[in-house]
Amino acid sequence: MSQGAVLIVDDELAVLQALPHALRLRMDGVTVDTADSAGVALDRIAARDYDAIVADIKMPGMDGLELLAEIRTRRPDTPTLMITAHGENDLVVGALRGGACDFIPKPIDRDYFIAALHRAMETREARRRVKEQQLALERHLSELEAIIEERTRERRPTTKVSESPLSLLQASGPMEQIVQQIKQVADSPLTVLVQGETGTGKELVARAIHQLSARREKPFVAVDCGAIPDTLIESELFGYEKGAFTGAHERKEGQFQLAGGGTLFLDEIVNLPLPTQAKLLRALQQRQVQPLGSKRAVPVAVRITAASNVPLEQEVRLGRFRADVYYRLNEFVITLPPLRERDNILQLANGFLAEASTELDRPCCRISEAAAQVLLRYDWPGNVRELRNVIRRASLLAADVVEPEHLAVLPVDPSLATARPGEPAPAGSSLKQLAQAATVDAEGRAIRTALQTARGNKSEAARLLRVDYKTLHLKMKQYGISAGQFRQS
Repeated sequence: MSQGAVLIVDDELAVLQALPHALRLRMDGVTVDTADSAGVALDRIAARDYDAIVADIKMPGMDGLELLAEIRTRRPDTPTLMITAHGENDLVVGALRGGACDFIPKPIDRDYFIAALHRAMETREARRRVKEQQLALERHLSELEAIIEERTRERRPTTKVSESPLSLLQASGPMEQIVQQIKQVADSPLTVLVQGETGTGKELVARAIHQLSARREKPFVAVDCGAIPDTLIESELFGYEKGAFTGAHERKEGQFQLAGGGTLFLDEIVNLPLPTQAKLLRALQQRQVQPLGSKRAVPVAVRITAASNVPLEQEVRLGRFRADVYYRLNEFVITLPPLRERDNILQLANGFLAEASTELDRPCCRISEAAAQVLLRYDWPGNVRELRNVIRRASLLAADVVEPEHLAVLPVDPSLATARPGEPAPAGSSLKQLAQAATVDAEGRAIRTALQTARGNKSEAARLLRVDYKTLHLKMKQYGISAGQFRQS
């Protein structure tokens, strides 16, 4: 290496004259600066970035080791060589541990000095090039990621899935009243309790309430009370101060503070320990929380929605939930029916299919009539969440149309899809099969009655039966019912 800038630091004038002379003779184009003390050296370092620094360990005032520590702080990439006297082994070890790249023993051998300095400067240059290559590679990878993301967006289907939770609730049949309740309570200050079986869409209701309220621009924070250990739930909800307990190395805000101005959704609130319920009651009544380790309460402006998969009134009677907390949460109750009691299974399934097709980049676009019958016959113990998972899996398996074989995960008796009203259950049928046969017969008679009242108008019959048009059409086809026979009556 024939060019570069070197700083030599020594309190001996002879050294400051001899070493620069040797460097200029042996290294073409090198620039050499000198300093007769550590203080002067620090001024030089502040003004210029050197390719290498050579410093004597023993100097009056700030010595070489102290100077080395300052160099490592201010110019960590600059290699530093230390000049040591004979027998200063402990100082040599200290210098190397402190970050020196090499040492030059006295009396100084000029050839050794030049070689050591040359190695140090070459090492720094190599590291600089590697760093430049890494930065160039990172920029290149970022550009590639941007290109890939852009092309991925271009390949995605143009079908838009509504971002509104309310639209996913599908306002038909039993859900009409639910949607109306959401609209009524959304812009009020009331605390809302959403009850229903697991998977019925309780968080969806809470998000819909938030989005329809004046708080929609503020945070929506969801906390699963059943997923947090009892020992951590209070600190998670209310926060804590530094040093409040072992491991509390810094202050942390709780979910009440993080949801400030918005909505805090307490999912599966029935899992809250009784002591935590008492503190929750205070937060609900006084609109303030007291972080762990704090001597003062913190005011919070947050709207509370809560959810439970079991009736809280029942838990109160059993002594597992505080009555005062229940009555405070019970300002407005929304009870979600299970999916088996709804008539919008196919509407939901088609919505989930469009969502999955977009997310998974799959061409699947519709559900066959045979597959629709499988969906309608299943009992859905996992409710809407289970339906969504089944449709996502089917979307991945199907090439274009979802068929019954893509729903093999559902334990449905195939004979149910072809059952006709009035046909008795086969001999030896189970109680469940007998009940399902009775359901088929009752549905067939109800459809015939509605069509007769509507004089064969299927849209009007669907309205009377409180089902969507497609569901009625599929059931008529399954049961062999024609609308034409009712148009003359």
